[in-house]
Amino acid sequence: MSRKNVKERARTLKALRGKTRSELRDELAELRKEQFRLRMASASGQPARPDQHAKAMGKIARVKTVLNEMDRAQAAGSKA
Repeated sequence: MSRKNVKERARTLKALRGKTRSELRDELAELRKEQFRLRMASASGQPARPDQHAKAMGKIARVKTVLNEMDRAQAAGSKA
């Protein structure tokens, strides 16, 4: 992975961590719709760029990771 990609992902994570839970859930829903459209396009025989599937999965994983971090932070805060 190049330095450019690492810096870009760090900026993306920083932007995601700045959002609220509802904004992240909305973004997650949109990403899942995009993933569904890609899956349906490939099933119907439309040529699609194969890297788009992996990119969509990566974006979904990043959003879910940030949501889980928020949940863990809230749980740790409520125990203290």
